[in-house]
Amino acid sequence: MLSVRDAAIRVLSEIENEGKFSNKILQEYSESDLSKEDLRLLRELVYGVVENRMYIDRIIKSASNVKMKKIHPMILQILRIGVYQIGFMDRIPAHASINESVKLAKKYGHKGTIGYVNGVLRRVERESEKYFTNDEPVTVEELAIRYSHPVYLVKLWNDQYGLEFTKDLLKANNSRPLLSIRVNTLKVERKELIDRLSKYNLELMRGELSEDCIKVANPENITETKEFKDGLFTIQDESSMMVAETACPKENDLVLDVCSAPGGKATHIAQRMNNTGRIIARDLYTQKIDLVMENATRLGVDIIDGEVYDASMFDESLRDLIDICIVDAPCSGFGLLRRKPDIKFNRKPEDVDVLIKLQSDILDKSAGYVKSGGKLIYSTCTLNMEENLNQIKRFLDRNSSFKLEPIEFPGGNMLSDTQKQGYIELYPHRHGTDGFFIASMIKA
Repeated sequence: MLSVRDAAIRVLSEIENEGKFSNKILQEYSESDLSKEDLRLLRELVYGVVENRMYIDRIIKSASNVKMKKIHPMILQILRIGVYQIGFMDRIPAHASINESVKLAKKYGHKGTIGYVNGVLRRVERESEKYFTNDEPVTVEELAIRYSHPVYLVKLWNDQYGLEFTKDLLKANNSRPLLSIRVNTLKVERKELIDRLSKYNLELMRGELSEDCIKVANPENITETKEFKDGLFTIQDESSMMVAETACPKENDLVLDVCSAPGGKATHIAQRMNNTGRIIARDLYTQKIDLVMENATRLGVDIIDGEVYDASMFDESLRDLIDICIVDAPCSGFGLLRRKPDIKFNRKPEDVDVLIKLQSDILDKSAGYVKSGGKLIYSTCTLNMEENLNQIKRFLDRNSSFKLEPIEFPGGNMLSDTQKQGYIELYPHRHGTDGFFIASMIKA
C-alpha cells in the first residue's frame, strides 16, 4: 500500500515535471486506499510544499553540500517534504519527519543518498532558528523568496498596488481558503440549507458579499450529501457569484455566456431569472459544454442551451440580439493561487501577453452581440491591471457605443469605492475571496 509521503512525492513530481494541477491530481487520490486522515495530510504536504517551494529550496541549498541541479529529482522532493514538516508542521515531531524521509530515501536512492538526506534534514532541524527566520522581507526579491512567488509577479503587483498591499496579498495566497457554496434558490432558501447541512457537523457561515453564499470550513465529502445530489447547492467561489449579481438579469432576458464552463455563472443567472427566458452557454470543447449541462440538470435549470463555439469567432446570427453578454475571459489565474498554487510556477510572462490579446479579441466579438441598452459584463479571476481595468479602458477606446455603468448590488451592498465607476476588484486578503475583477458596461 502506498504511504502518504510516498504519494506526496509522486504528486509533487507530476506537478513539477508534467505541469499538472495539484487539485486535479489530489482528486484522483481521493478514490485511493488512503484513509481520510492520510488524505488530509497528503493535501497539506502537497499544498504546503508548492506554496513555499522557493523558500524551502533556499533552505536546502544552504544546508546541502550538493548543488541543487545535481540532486536527483525524487530525492529533492523527499527533502522538500522533510523541510516543510520541520519548519511548518509543529504537530509532527522533527525526528519523526526525518525518519520517514530516510525511509523514502532508501526506496528511491542508495546508501549515499540515505546518509545525505539524513544529514541535510538533521542540519535544518539543528539550525532551525537560522533557516526559519521571522525577519520581515522588505525588497521585491526577498518577498518573492519568503512567500515563494515568481519575482516577475511580485514586481508586477508591487508596481501596480505598492509594497504593503503586495506583502499582505502574498501572505493571503499562502493561506487555506474556506470553501464557498452557492444556494440554489430555485429549490431552497439559504437559512433552510444551513439547517439541513448542519446535521453533517459542517462548520457553516453566511457569505458576506453574496446573499446566495455559504462558507464551509470543513467541507470533506460535501458533494456526497443528499443536498448536493438533489441540486440544492453548487460549489462556486463567492467572488464568481458577484458576476450574476452585477448583471442583474430580468425574467425572460436573452443571455449569452461566451466562455461558460463549468457553468457556475450561467446557472446562477438562471436562478436570478427564476428559470425563465433563455441562456446560451458556449465553450470551446464538447466535454466542457457537457459539464455545464450536467450542472444545469442537477440544479433543475432548463433554460440553458449549451453550444460548442469559439468565442474569438463572431456569430452573425446573434448580432444586436443579446440583453446580457457575459465574458468570463481566459486569464492568467493569478487570483486563484490560494486554491491552485502551482499556477505560480506554470504561468510565464509570455503566456500572459497571449491571453491579453485573446481577451481583447473576445471582447470585441462579444460587443457585436449586445443590443441597444443591453449589458456587457467582463470578468477575470486574476489580479493584473493589464488584463483587467486597462483591458476595459482599451476596449472602450475602440468601442465608443459602450460605457461603464455603476454597479448596484441587492440590498445596496458596497464592496468597493469603484462600484460607482462601473467595476470592482476583489482581493483574498481584503474580501476573503479569490482575486477577481468585474466590469459592467452598457451599450448606448
